[in-house]
Amino acid sequence: PRRYVLCEVVSEDPRCRQCIEDRAVGLAVRDAIGRVHGDYGLGCCSISFTVKYLNAYTGTVLLRCRKDFSRLLCSALPFVRQLEGRNQRYPCALNTLHVGGTIRTCQKFLIQYNRRQLLMLLQNCTNEEERRCVQKSLLSCSLTEEQPQSGDEEDDDGIE
Repeated sequence: PRRYVLCEVVSEDPRCRQCIEDRAVGLAVRDAIGRVHGDYGLGCCSISFTVKYLNAYTGTVLLRCRKDFSRLLCSALPFVRQLEGRNQRYPCALNTLHVGGTIRTCQKFLIQYNRRQLLMLLQNCTNEEERRCVQKSLLSCSLTEEQPQSGDEEDDDGIE
C-alpha cells in the first residue's frame, strides 16, 4: 500500500519553478527527512519514495511513499527550505495540499483546488479582459479520459 502526497512549490523567486527538476526535489526531500528523522527515518521513507510527477510550470509535485511512513514524510516536508536547479539554489517551501491513496484521487483534488484558486482570482479581477481569461480557464478545468488506462491507476513497477 502506498500514499501519494500532493505538494506545491512556494517561492518568491519566479525563476525557481522553471529551474527545478524531479531529481532536485527528491534530494531536497530526502535531505529534510534525514535532518528531521535521522538515518532511521530516511531508511524507512527511502524504501518506496519517489517523485512521481513534477510540473515546473505550475509548481505541482506528486511524491509517492509507503503508507506506513507517509506521516514521517509529511512531517519532514516543512523543513525543505531550498531547491537546487541549474547550479543555483532557490529558497522555497513545499506546501502539502493533499495525501491520497491513488494518483487519481490526487488529480481530482488538484482540479477542485485549481478551480477554487481560479474563483478567487475571478473575484479579484479589475477589468473585463482579465475576467474573460479567468472564466475561460475556469471552464477548462476537468478530468477527461484521453486514452484508456491500463489496469489500475497505480504505477506498474512491480511488487515491493
